[in-house]
Amino acid sequence: MKSESQPDGEIHGRKEGPIEILTLDRPAKLNALGPTMLSDLERLLNEVDSDLECRVVIITGAGDRAFSVGADVKAWAAMKPLDMWRIWVREGHRILQRVASLRQPTIAALNGYAFGGGLELALATDIRIASQSAVFAMPETKIGTLPGWAGLSRLPALIGMARSKQMIFSGAQIDAITAERWGLVNEVVAPDTLMSRVLALAGEIAANAPVSVQLAKTAIGGDATALEAFAAVIAAGTDDGAEGVIAFREKRTPHFTGH
Repeated sequence: MKSESQPDGEIHGRKEGPIEILTLDRPAKLNALGPTMLSDLERLLNEVDSDLECRVVIITGAGDRAFSVGADVKAWAAMKPLDMWRIWVREGHRILQRVASLRQPTIAALNGYAFGGGLELALATDIRIASQSAVFAMPETKIGTLPGWAGLSRLPALIGMARSKQMIFSGAQIDAITAERWGLVNEVVAPDTLMSRVLALAGEIAANAPVSVQLAKTAIGGDATALEAFAAVIAAGTDDGAEGVIAFREKRTPHFTGH
């Protein structure tokens, strides 16, 4: 899965067995997220979600300098405030939520800078593995704005209120070891072993029962609709559920037995 080349970058998708690897491919701009990349990401996520053979999704950045330094400042700075809210903030928020709600587990392979919107993208994944050279920051207050893609809620949920305030208020960078100590990333590995470690972990997950893993993700994530969805599936799988469908088709009153 590959988009046509675009001036503001693209995202490539490739499969390794049951694992899909999505690569932010704009290394000359440190994988800054432009409008085309967001559109690519949404398209690829939709394809992945409908792929029953895909069991794990890895998101990483091209090159060895950056996962992503965040939203392309030139792209959104050119917008009027209302257009920025209507198009840039809302669309980015929705697409990153698509990452968070993807039925397959997601792993961010953090191979360098993860700033602003790039860090927010990583926060939307389930597991984060960082290179020792990775650096993290929420620098939005340094340019007079705020995290706009759910960073204000996902970061405190992950590392706590006080540390989130420190990162967001100061805009300062933290290194990979600090990020691991704070709980921002799951593991820190040597740069030359990052992808091998991420692929090994993805392989471990992919070897397990996919439905069990996906249901566990939904339950752990606290999805407000999870209880309703689980209850509906259980009810539909009972004898009474089958009887209700049959009776509807036969245009008769169902005979429920409580089984």
